[in-house]
This record gives sequence, C-alpha cells and structure tokens, in this order.
Amino acid sequence: MQRTTDVERGGESVADSPADAKADRRDRSGARGRLGLKRRLGGLFSIKVFLAALVGSILGLFLGGAIPLVGVLGRIAGLFAVGFVVGLVGRRRRYAEVGLAAAAAAALVLVLSALGSFGTVTFPYLVRAYAQYGTAIAGVGAGTGLVVALVGHYFGRDLRAGLMREIN
Repeated sequence: MQRTTDVERGGESVADSPADAKADRRDRSGARGRLGLKRRLGGLFSIKVFLAALVGSILGLFLGGAIPLVGVLGRIAGLFAVGFVVGLVGRRRRYAEVGLAAAAAAALVLVLSALGSFGTVTFPYLVRAYAQYGTAIAGVGAGTGLVVALVGHYFGRDLRAGLMREIN
C-alpha cells in the first residue's frame, strides 16, 4: 500500500511517495556521511605531520651526508633518526606521513646529489644518463628512504610503548 500526499510548492502540486522520502533521507545522511568520512580519514593522514617529516627528512639527509667518511650511511642514519623521533614523540601511528616524506626527500636528494657530483664538462652525458636511468635512480632513493624511515618509526613507537607501559 503506497501513501501519497500532495504538497503545494510554488504553484505546482508535487506527489511525495515513500521513495521520495528515502531519497531525501539519503541526501541528508549523505551530507552527514561525508562529514563523518572526512573526520575518519582526517585521522589517517596529517598534512602537518607530513610537512614536518619532509623538512626533517631533508635536514636529516643533508646533515647525515655532511659527516666525513660516512656519506651514504650518514644519510641513512639521518632518515632513521627522523622516523624514530616521529614515532617516539607522536601519540598516533604516522607510517604513511613518515614513509611518503622520507621517500620523496630521499629521491630528491639522490637525484640532486648525482647532478652535483658531475662537472659541467660532462653535462651532455649526464642529461643522456638521466633520460635513461633517472626514474631508476629516483626509485632506488625513494625505496631506500621509505624502508629506512618506516623501520625507524617502528622502533620509535616500540620504545614509546615500552616507556609508557606500567611497571608491575
């Protein structure tokens, strides 16, 4: 049994049926649903933490690379330290932010450091090499940065969990 009512709107008669009422409820709940989804997704990725991790990763890479005789290992240690500190200080898991920031910073720094290590005489050869292997070079940097920062973040969170645990 279907119930319809006529409603006068702007001079027109519109029949409201249960199907129209369902669509109305869906529209209203859709607006609330989107806000709820935004609130839930807002906790998954934080732009502020990402930007802080990106700046920290770039600083960690440059400062770690500035240590004489250590070079690449210092850069890896710098990325590990940034991930560790974010894991130690933060109350929430921030694997996505730390991983993406470290991957982007490591790829950028690896490509820029390769550019800076060649002189101007070899520039034409450098352009050809980057045309062929540029994405591979950036990919190696991004993959290494991602893994190292995520491991650092894990150990930082593990230490935080141990420090916050009650002693029985």
